Amino acid sequence: MSGTEISRPAGLNPLTDLPKPPGLHWNVRAKQPVAYSVSMVRGLLDPENPTLARACGGGQGGSFRCLLVIDAVVDTLYRDRFEEYFDRWQIDATWQIVQGDEDSKYLEQAVRVTEAMSRMGILRRAEKVVAVGGGVVLDIVGFAASMYRRGVPYVRVPTTLVGQIDAGIGVKTGINYGHHKNRLGSYFAPELALIDPEFLRTIDPRHVANGIAEIIKMALVKDAALFDLLEATVGSITPDTLAGCGSAVSEVLSRAISGMLDELEPNLWEQVLERSVDYGHTFSPSLELRADPPLLHGEAVAVDMAICLALAHLRGHLSRSDTDRALKLLQGFQLPIAHPIFTRELLEEALADAVKHRDGLQRVPLTQGIGSVVFANDLTAEELGRALEFVDSWTAATDSELVGAAV
Repeated sequence: MSGTEISRPAGLNPLTDLPKPPGLHWNVRAKQPVAYSVSMVRGLLDPENPTLARACGGGQGGSFRCLLVIDAVVDTLYRDRFEEYFDRWQIDATWQIVQGDEDSKYLEQAVRVTEAMSRMGILRRAEKVVAVGGGVVLDIVGFAASMYRRGVPYVRVPTTLVGQIDAGIGVKTGINYGHHKNRLGSYFAPELALIDPEFLRTIDPRHVANGIAEIIKMALVKDAALFDLLEATVGSITPDTLAGCGSAVSEVLSRAISGMLDELEPNLWEQVLERSVDYGHTFSPSLELRADPPLLHGEAVAVDMAICLALAHLRGHLSRSDTDRALKLLQGFQLPIAHPIFTRELLEEALADAVKHRDGLQRVPLTQGIGSVVFANDLTAEELGRALEFVDSWTAATDSELVGAAV
């Protein structure tokens, strides 16, 4: 630009025409609607069922691409069926196998998923990522999809019970960081969540209980009828009955999903931090990451719920009979209600961390009768200790009754 003179509009003085304090000010306001679907679909991998192909962006003739990010165990069980389905619908799928255990839920694996997107050269809007697996895989893929080019569309296919009624139907994604569960994350909705109970036929019975814990949560804070239904089905909910999805199981699943979505929809970004769906999730994150041998998510939640049931009873929110019913329901589904490392000190530490997460208040949801909730902001260390003692005493008394009955 040497030798070129830039003209300045008449009347402007570069030294005196800057705005005086407080200067210039702009307000920017925008709203971005969120819309996604949750569909229960039988026979998702039936080669004649177009649902998955359409979700991936195809089904209209001609080949198209997707990135399939699949849990390693699910890949072993279902690879042939996925390949047959993709061949039928001319889907050119790039496969990325990931580990679905909690020890793998860290940034490194999320980055590997983004690297798979890059190698594939996924188109930013036209091509989809399909996440297949349990809650860990869905969280990792959702987080990776939210990071890559600031967001690429993805579809969830949850294959575990907890994935189908909880982790796979909201908008939160998260990975663990340090000793903190889901400390890094985003709100990033899938385009679609496709729930096929048939996948549940191949889950381990322990993972049935893992998902049932989250269903019990919804029953305790929102749906007394669901609680009664669970009491009536103790011992009869198995991988096969879940996959068969008869009338009772179908109602359990649909009530759990409907209740969860009803709570999430008006508060997707958690502007309101008093959330009934946080029931059982105050103390459990610390337990889940420290227990050795490891606990599944729902198992840690069950131990947390037992403490919260004790707190509710000791505060007069829950009758002794309903407290007994709830604790027996947890045990009836082979869920733990106590753990050796769940000490008063750990409870205090976990509550202090929850206070930070909940913006300075405890906001601990407690049952106010079965099917309703109240929030506590004044729990004391002494109360936590008494709740632990209550659960220990209740467990000891129950064990004695079982021994007596056996004799």
